[in-house]
Amino acid sequence: MSPFDTAPASLLDAPTMTNIVGTVKGPGENGNQYVFITADSRQVKIGEYVYYVLQESFGPGQPIERRNIIGKISGLSLIDHLPDRIFADTETSPDLIASLVGFTHENPEIYEVCVDVIGYFNPALGFLNLRKAPQPGAKVFIAEDEQLQRILHKKQPGDIGSARIGSLLLREQDAVQVTLDVKEVVSTHMAILAGTGSGKSYTCGVLIEELLSPYNRAAVMIFDPHGEYSTLEELRGHPSFQSEDGYAPKVKIITPEEIRIRISSLDYYDILTLLPAMSDRQQAILSKAFAILKKHKRGGGHRWDVQDLIAAVFEADTSVDEEGNEKRGSSAEALEWKLGQMERSPYFHAYDHLTPPNLLEPGQVTVLQMSEISQEEQQVICAAVLRQTYHARLNTQKENIGPEDENYLPYPVFIILEESHRFAPAHEPARCKQVLRTILGEGRKFGMGIGLITQRPGKVDSDVLSQCMSQFLMRIVNPVDQESLKHGVEAAGRDLLQELPSLTKGQVIVSGACINTPVLCQVRQRLTKHGGTTLNAPEMWMQHFDAHQVQARQVKEAPLAGRKRARTHRGVSIE
Repeated sequence: MSPFDTAPASLLDAPTMTNIVGTVKGPGENGNQYVFITADSRQVKIGEYVYYVLQESFGPGQPIERRNIIGKISGLSLIDHLPDRIFADTETSPDLIASLVGFTHENPEIYEVCVDVIGYFNPALGFLNLRKAPQPGAKVFIAEDEQLQRILHKKQPGDIGSARIGSLLLREQDAVQVTLDVKEVVSTHMAILAGTGSGKSYTCGVLIEELLSPYNRAAVMIFDPHGEYSTLEELRGHPSFQSEDGYAPKVKIITPEEIRIRISSLDYYDILTLLPAMSDRQQAILSKAFAILKKHKRGGGHRWDVQDLIAAVFEADTSVDEEGNEKRGSSAEALEWKLGQMERSPYFHAYDHLTPPNLLEPGQVTVLQMSEISQEEQQVICAAVLRQTYHARLNTQKENIGPEDENYLPYPVFIILEESHRFAPAHEPARCKQVLRTILGEGRKFGMGIGLITQRPGKVDSDVLSQCMSQFLMRIVNPVDQESLKHGVEAAGRDLLQELPSLTKGQVIVSGACINTPVLCQVRQRLTKHGGTTLNAPEMWMQHFDAHQVQARQVKEAPLAGRKRARTHRGVSIE
């Protein structure tokens, strides 16, 4: 038996002379880097995967094992080339001079390439870095597509719990398909961070398609402030999402007119957010009124409406003097007027309510459209839905409630917040922020995952952002946003974060718990239509102008046609 047969199958990618790319020169600037020399400039690209072979015995009498130590090219420099003066002379052909001094196609320029070591792949443990530098003279090989497909991903395409979002950049399209571990995406939370027009909503659409595929059948909900996700309706009846057992995804679009939040599901801070310009005394009276509601058993699990709250406000603002006479303060009437304004809101009702099972079901994506809703109302709606869904999962998991309860939710859920900087702003008070912090910190235990999408990561609360363990990073040019990522998204690595300004539309850095090591990915084409396209203003202007011109011409010609008909009627020639 060959000593190589004792190594795990994933380590037996035998290098060949066709994929050799260079020779190790020595260690790099730190203990996790090495440098090799190459004359092959075509295969040497920043971000490309290479490996060297480490052969050693791991104990007395043990056979020699071969381990492929994977690394990623992080830098290169030209060390042997023609003199600079030759290139400065535009009249002289560098090729001619090169041939005269001995530089030929067989003896091209020489590059020094720096590689950051990732480690060798163990199927059970993932990548392990042995911290052993390669020997000078060791051969360096380009990693094969099949090898990368196997070791970069925790799941393979089509596996239960997989999400194929695109293919590895720098390789042929679909040669290495980037496949995520859905369990990690939804349980450790996710963030898609990108500048305007980089493709963040498109990437989210691809991920949702994968979550609704027959090999996932997820329970997904999207808070959609701009109405970009209504095109997901195309999932219904789409052959790519149906399976032989009869599965077909459901799509539920809830328009603003259909949003119903029960008032008794709101807490003190929710109400405070909805009421304008509250004085300190009014806030104190409102807080006391909530305590009275609970004392009268109208709060908690019992339903109450605005009129019940108003009655509690008047009770809270009533005092009794030494002689036993009741005295009512002036704050109650002001609060009554403000609460009356809230009662007229179309979104908050005494009894109607969107319960968690109404919104979330395996094999269904629910789009909660929030366009045309004020910022304060969006905050409260989002906070109420998130809080009740979290309590539904917690109480169901702890068996505090059963199937007869309207909040019974016996399966994990995943909720996506588009424009998340609105719901968890960095330096502003927001009703959703504390709710999100709680869910991001504790939701993993109870099967509630959160996905954040934003074009301004610098404006998202750092505590919220740092708890998203799977990251999708797209083109970001703003220096403030780039700096925020260096502290909030450590998994991507500084070398890949430097690539952010140069990424083009649809290119994404995927890092974190959902994949074995950070990768550069080209997002695949969506199977459903994208709803977040930018309006083509010049084309629309031209169409409007042309239509206006036709209309003006028709108006101008109408009287002339009338005169011609009149002349014909009198027997007068039109000519």
